[in-house]
Amino acid sequence: MREKVETALDRIRPVLQTDGGDVELVDVKDGVVSLRLTGACKGCPMATMTLRNGIERILREELPEIEEVVAV
Repeated sequence: MREKVETALDRIRPVLQTDGGDVELVDVKDGVVSLRLTGACKGCPMATMTLRNGIERILREELPEIEEVVAV
């Protein structure tokens, strides 16, 4: 499962990196993906929207077994 999440994140990363941000996979456990937003994404007022409406939506579309995506 971790490898599948990493593969999906590799497709998302270029978009984040164009704005100076990035995402790091911390853990995958029981359908919950823990991510750390870094770079410009860390502390950005839009980070929650990016996580929920962007990253989580894409991950859940590609991997329906994911129940939740959380920032750590």
